[in-house]
Amino acid sequence: MKKIIIALVIVLVAAAVVVFGASWHFSNQLLFPKPYTCQEDHFVYCGGASQLGIPYEDVEFKNAENLTLRGWYVPAKASKKAIIMVHGITADRREGLRWVKALHGAGYNLLLFDLRNHGKSDKSPTGMGYAEKKDVMAAVEYVQKVRGNERVGVFGVSLGGATAIQAMAEDSRILAGFFEASYAHLGDLLAQIAKRDFSLPRFPIIPSVLFVYRMRGAMDPARMNPEDYIGKISPRPVYIIHCDKDNYTEFSHAERLFAAAREPKAFWAASCDKHARAWQSNPALAEKKVKDFFAAYVK
Repeated sequence: MKKIIIALVIVLVAAAVVVFGASWHFSNQLLFPKPYTCQEDHFVYCGGASQLGIPYEDVEFKNAENLTLRGWYVPAKASKKAIIMVHGITADRREGLRWVKALHGAGYNLLLFDLRNHGKSDKSPTGMGYAEKKDVMAAVEYVQKVRGNERVGVFGVSLGGATAIQAMAEDSRILAGFFEASYAHLGDLLAQIAKRDFSLPRFPIIPSVLFVYRMRGAMDPARMNPEDYIGKISPRPVYIIHCDKDNYTEFSHAERLFAAAREPKAFWAASCDKHARAWQSNPALAEKKVKDFFAAYVK
């Protein structure tokens, strides 16, 4: 009997070590994501804004936490309307470049910037949108107070979409939001990734990951779920787009976001099987949708 108890204790301790180790590792990936190696099939323009052949400026501004955020400002002639482009986790400002020619040609000033802990902006633990919403609000302040724009929209991709949803719910200066490949619920996303990529069960791994993440980052994961915020945006409009076979954030997240959103709202299920590739699925159609949306609400 004693041997059985000892063996059981050993198994339980080993299991606890494995769970804690996995939790520490995965929380580390959330807090301090490794930079993405740019691939042209995703970003299209890996060389930066100079590849577009459109005049731009290197800019920087501070957020409410005194972090310096850096990016590019692409001015349009005689325009007082702007679109803020918000990139995904591990990515940087280059992710939005594929959309710039269409939006700039439609008369919008554009701000593409690196969120905290990404690109050339100051380092600070990644907050899965809950912290980064302050970066988006600072971007709104910059394009309005420094650049003189009167009307502002936001375009967020993946984490950038989750971030922009949370920012827009709290900042009425943002008139319209276009969100691509955002997740609806952080815990559900992590559980899907754990099962798909590592064959790990939701319990006890995901609750443990979120607990360790909360302790290390001093941030509450329960307050990082875009589906809890998107309904608060109305009567300002939202447009949700998602690859119908997204290989990273399941299509169901887009459906949940659309269900939680209130009118006016629109939805496009793009025909693509990789994460955040709606533009690549049909550039002409994708650009028409984004231009028509912002033309109707940021004019």
